[in-house]
Amino acid sequence: MPVPSPAAAEFDVVGLGNAIVDVVSRIDEAALAALALRKGAMTLIDSDRAEALYAAMGPAIEVSGGSAANTLAGLASLGGRGAYIGKVADDLLGGVFGHDIRAAGVTYRTPPAAGGSATARCLIFVTPDAERTMQTFLGASAELGPQDIDTALIEAAAITYLEGYLFDRGPARDAFFKAAELAHAAGRRVALSLSDELCVLRHRAAFRDLVAGHVDILFANAAEIAALYKVEDFAEAAARAGRDCAFAALTRGAAGSVIVEGARLTEIDSVAPGPVVDTTGAGDLYAAGVLFGLTRGRDAADCGRIGALAAAEIIGHHGARPEMRLADLLDETVFAAPSPAQRRRAGRPTA
Repeated sequence: MPVPSPAAAEFDVVGLGNAIVDVVSRIDEAALAALALRKGAMTLIDSDRAEALYAAMGPAIEVSGGSAANTLAGLASLGGRGAYIGKVADDLLGGVFGHDIRAAGVTYRTPPAAGGSATARCLIFVTPDAERTMQTFLGASAELGPQDIDTALIEAAAITYLEGYLFDRGPARDAFFKAAELAHAAGRRVALSLSDELCVLRHRAAFRDLVAGHVDILFANAAEIAALYKVEDFAEAAARAGRDCAFAALTRGAAGSVIVEGARLTEIDSVAPGPVVDTTGAGDLYAAGVLFGLTRGRDAADCGRIGALAAAEIIGHHGARPEMRLADLLDETVFAAPSPAQRRRAGRPTA
């Protein structure tokens, strides 16, 4: 069946993810070890463990979070038009989440759930080396299912962005496939963030099916892409991603990132932000920059550069939401000019 011609997009990106309130606190290495936490990992916990760890935390910053929600907030800060689908409870933290994401400039209209689990929260322990260790109680966010997919939002967005963390529960997984099918039926693109190495290891086969059959744009770090393809060599994993997806953005921390388009690789340098304070949300904001670039018709180099700039801002302070307007970071001499792809479409020379 032919793919329909898409109408003009009302939104650049609509994201599906865990609607979570982040609780960010500093901790030293000894205290982290005493809590028996696996440094640098995201671990799912139940409500009792969440209460116990919260009681053990020092002073904290509490702000609405969740990986895809952070990405959409970053997109809005860059000047993009974003919408979000994620489930909260009808409780205090649910109200906080809804207020914060709307205040960031993101359309959010998923109704809160009455009864059932409380709103999700992620307890984030930041060690002096800026590494973050996350303990996540998914709560109401994990109850997102196909019935919560807003068809009109999916059809109105140029890109539907799926958060891999949400893949841990069956109904949410079904919601992914429904959203992807709706997006493609409307002639739109689908993006996926693998989110976490352990998440990939838990669901490798299902992720492989999703990536190969439904994903146009893939985001992953080096560990996640290696886990997906069960290889140790980054170059081999990148090549595999290039065969499965039209566009893959693969981050490598301080070594920058690589964007893969088929057999073509574009290397992107990281941007030095000054002292690294907290790496929470770096991948989320990198994705925001790349998605913003893609929806503006930029080439791979520009997309990666915008992603690197957004990531650099976020790791210079605590928390996973921008502290300044990211649009102000863009070098007007580079990003205001038409990209090579835009010049080709307009019939103008690229040099």
